[in-house]
Amino acid sequence: MTHPDRRQFLLDAARSACGVGALGLMLGLYARRSEALPPTALRPPGALPESDFLGACIRCGLCLRDCPYGILDLARPEQPIATGTPHFNARARPCEMCEDIPCVKACPTGALNHDLTDIAKAKMGLAVLVDKETCLNFLGLRCDVCYRVCPLIDKAITLEPRHNARTGRHAIFEPVVHSDLCTGCGKCEHACVLEAAAIKVFPVALAKGALGTHYRVGWEEQKKAGGSLVDEKQMIDLPDRLPEGTSLPGHWDPGSAPPTLPSASPVGKTPATSPGLPGGGLVDRLSDNAPR
Repeated sequence: MTHPDRRQFLLDAARSACGVGALGLMLGLYARRSEALPPTALRPPGALPESDFLGACIRCGLCLRDCPYGILDLARPEQPIATGTPHFNARARPCEMCEDIPCVKACPTGALNHDLTDIAKAKMGLAVLVDKETCLNFLGLRCDVCYRVCPLIDKAITLEPRHNARTGRHAIFEPVVHSDLCTGCGKCEHACVLEAAAIKVFPVALAKGALGTHYRVGWEEQKKAGGSLVDEKQMIDLPDRLPEGTSLPGHWDPGSAPPTLPSASPVGKTPATSPGLPGGGLVDRLSDNAPR
């Protein structure tokens, strides 16, 4: 092999190695998966839980293409989001809550769940009032913007009045987000008039806690079951009175008449003992100790 041929061979080998390395780097960036979404990144309506969504999404961009308002973006390699996956930023452009949900219909893999047919049941995120110190409503002013723009007004966001301690005669109308009805569309955050929004929409996994599997809210479980969770036949009826003939000294017997206060008596005369008072002589003892 001559020197020029050898030099060319080494150059070609170096180019191939660089090309393979660059390709591997690009594929690694493309396939990169975030363990959790950044606080400002929200998935389109109908998105599966994040781990399932990342496995199902093929980064085709069809949801972005069919969004009539241009809300969605595809994550770029430099962003801390799985590259090529769709997301939107509520402060910049909130979801417009299309009734026909075209982005879901466009998804070919079900990463956006086709079972979602009612946009009011979407769970893109959850609104959280993060700063009560700057929220105008909490300062006693009537802003109400987040409440007014909510597509589910008086359901997902309500105004709860309370006394204004600062003025002493006005009311404060607190915006309250109800997590079971909030869709996470982001309209409240987008419309907030402050320079930095006092209400923000976060991914549900970040914004909301979760009960452990060992814990149950009894009244909700009872409502789901349509009645008592315990078989009444197995319930033990504990006695709520003392056994007949049993009394505790110095205590009122629950089975007797309720105690009554002694009636007023003329000065110098001892009032009669109240039949309802236990001890049979409390009033007498008090009168005996009274100054003569």
